[in-house]
Amino acid sequence: MSQVEAVNVEISVVLGRSVLPMAQLLRMGRGAVIPLDASENDEVWILANNHPVARGQIELRDDRIIIVVTRQADVYDFMAGTA
Repeated sequence: MSQVEAVNVEISVVLGRSVLPMAQLLRMGRGAVIPLDASENDEVWILANNHPVARGQIELRDDRIIIVVTRQADVYDFMAGTA
């Protein structure tokens, strides 16, 4: 195995954001719903090791949820919570 193949990269997808008071967060239990600032057709953020690398769209295919990469991420938009 080469050194490149030995590198692990954690990929995560951000669907939206929410701001909650700590007291509300502490009262939440299993099954709690957190409202997000996004709608079902909004682009998602694709992160590699918690660093924004791309934007994408959610799609359903054969009972699976997939993310289709649509464009490169703008790090400044991610940090500002926009776009």
